[in-house]
Amino acid sequence: MPELPEVEGVVKDLKPLVEGKIIQSVTLSDVVYTSHEAGKQTIVKGSALQHFEASVQQMTVTAIERRAKYIFIHLQKEGEPFVLVNHLGMTGAWFVVQNVTEIEEEKFRKHIHATFTLASGELLIYSDIRRFGELRFLRTIDEHAPLTKMAPEPFDNDACEFFLTQCMKAKYENKAVKEVIMDGQVISGCGNIYATEALFATKIKPMKKVKAISKAKKIELFQAIVNVLQESIDNGGSTISDYRTVNGGAGSMQNRLKMYSHKQCPLCQTETTSVVIAGRTSTYCPSCQK
Repeated sequence: MPELPEVEGVVKDLKPLVEGKIIQSVTLSDVVYTSHEAGKQTIVKGSALQHFEASVQQMTVTAIERRAKYIFIHLQKEGEPFVLVNHLGMTGAWFVVQNVTEIEEEKFRKHIHATFTLASGELLIYSDIRRFGELRFLRTIDEHAPLTKMAPEPFDNDACEFFLTQCMKAKYENKAVKEVIMDGQVISGCGNIYATEALFATKIKPMKKVKAISKAKKIELFQAIVNVLQESIDNGGSTISDYRTVNGGAGSMQNRLKMYSHKQCPLCQTETTSVVIAGRTSTYCPSCQK
């Protein structure tokens, strides 16, 4: 959490507020500085903090886009392109305000880790309660290898064929299907919430081995993932726990989820079962899902 739909919502909100504006300066929190001094890279990854702050100054935000669960903030300075890559982790949130006091929830005010002062006078603020998110300043995406290995966007024409090809690989065919569809090198942007929903929609048990699922059923599963991701985008994402859109906004997809965190199956009223797969709790109906 957040997954593709939630990140899409953040990008949609940020674009009209930030695109075309100049970053005058950036200030990082004491927590970020202390962590780097201790040999840990909290929030800012791959750069010395002074270099990060100096590099981003006077950059123009030319575009903001989503790729899988990442936010790409494209920057330009003196005609040279750069990109600030952001992953929200579990609790990352962005705010565009005139003053920090405009951030209504205290937990987000208490955990501000990067403040970008815009030449227009606003503050572009990144807050992260649990600090699992990241900001990475790059000249090109190729400078960070994991970004080059992501699966196609699930809405792309070639994404289903890519998914089927990946599923046939030895490293995936003996794994639980829930783990595989949460792998960003197989499908982009599908995490625990929407994997749970798609498996329920197709009546597939989450621990079922990939090789035991027919090609036709895999195609059905892929389409179910696309459908639930699109439904969530249309409903502003799922606001669960500490996820917020820009400036503390909320989505409503959590009210439409049929299996995630449910105690009872909505189809047969059987009590749901939970297992841990790839470190994530997987809820399913032992009667409907086979």
